[in-house]
Amino acid sequence: MLLKKQTVWLLTMLSLVVVLSVYYLTSPEQQGTNMAVTEQEQEKEKDQAVEKAKESGSSEEKAQVTISSGDDEFAAMRIAIDEERSKQSEKYDAEMGKGDMSSEDINKAYDAIEQISEARISEEILETTIVSSLDLEAALVRIEGSDVNVLVKADELSKEAANEIVQLVDSEVKNAQNVVVEHQPKK
Repeated sequence: MLLKKQTVWLLTMLSLVVVLSVYYLTSPEQQGTNMAVTEQEQEKEKDQAVEKAKESGSSEEKAQVTISSGDDEFAAMRIAIDEERSKQSEKYDAEMGKGDMSSEDINKAYDAIEQISEARISEEILETTIVSSLDLEAALVRIEGSDVNVLVKADELSKEAANEIVQLVDSEVKNAQNVVVEHQPKK
């Protein structure tokens, strides 16, 4: 059971590293600048917004500055999906740890954990492949059984590009029956 938790933890951390790496490499703001400098600039902007809010008489809680791009939205969605799946995996681990399950139920729970893990890996591979092969800003893939939802950041998505995405999904996900490709315009 400890090995399974470590595996889930490792895959979660690898997912986060891959998402952050893709974000860092594709972010136009980060190219040519130091990340520490960018963080300092964001802190200065937040401090300036707080000062302006204090001067105008509003409270500090109301003066929240959100600096985001489309990649941040996709990263936030990916983190939410990963958190949901981690909770599911932990639930299955806890059920298996109780010891009052039959061996068939334990096998089902173990298979469910493996499916969650395989879905995470396939999603990461597809996201990286879609972004690099179609030269897109960002992509988010969600696999739920035989349904695959793909959201890409692009002003327009041609039929050829959507077809290529569907073919990439078919090559990576063996039981994909319903593939939905959507695009979100760049801001």
